[in-house]
Amino acid sequence: MQPLLIGSLAALLTIAPGLPVLAADGIQIGEPSVMRNLVPAGALEKQAAQQYGELKRKAAEKQALGPDDHPQVKRLRAIAARMIPFASRFNPRADKWQWEVNLIGSKQINAFCMPGGKIAFYTGLLDTLKLTDDEVAMVMGHEIAHALREHARERMAKAQMTQLGASLLGELVGGGRYTGAFQMGGNLLTLKFSRDDESEADVAGLDLAARAGFDPRAAGSLWQKMTAANGKAPLEFLSTHPAGENRIHEIEKHLPEAMPLYQKARKTG
Repeated sequence: MQPLLIGSLAALLTIAPGLPVLAADGIQIGEPSVMRNLVPAGALEKQAAQQYGELKRKAAEKQALGPDDHPQVKRLRAIAARMIPFASRFNPRADKWQWEVNLIGSKQINAFCMPGGKIAFYTGLLDTLKLTDDEVAMVMGHEIAHALREHARERMAKAQMTQLGASLLGELVGGGRYTGAFQMGGNLLTLKFSRDDESEADVAGLDLAARAGFDPRAAGSLWQKMTAANGKAPLEFLSTHPAGENRIHEIEKHLPEAMPLYQKARKTG
């Protein structure tokens, strides 16, 4: 049983199609981890849609779901509409996603984009930090990048591999027969990403926002606001998106690659 299992995993890791290699312009980002291929993308996106729908339902019950005509809802959707056309550059599946952008009335300083393009911002993020459109685009680009680069899918795959290893060891020691399978569970809203995931989302989001005509220099002012606010009270956003000491420095290092994209977008209108 063990050789067959290892052979099946090896096949998934080697023949499953990867994301496209990006063109020479803009910020260069490496290939995503093949580990994510162990978790079916469609199934994960379906789970995300269910959890997102439940979040909206609960918010609506509390009259905390922003209506379509709310000024901030219109603003968020307008910013997203400029960015989404460039999403397939990072993931061709994005063209088929049923994108959604919603506003949740809450003091939480938080935002997210779940697999499949399910975006939500909390009013606390917009109201407390007084974000400009460019700064909102930096947050949104970062969150969209997590979804496009399939970081949640990779996190789940690695967790499943850890559980699989423990199960296999138990079966081998006990002389049993392994019958387990990859399963998905847990709350995608509280999933924590690695530092590498965060860094990749920073630079991919910077590239995405710049292509949509948002000033990438706003990433610096955004994180300065985040840092200042976090000094007053711990931010929900930073509990799932920890800020490393070199985060602003790394973002600034990629500005020379992002600025030409922004200037080109502004020139073409």
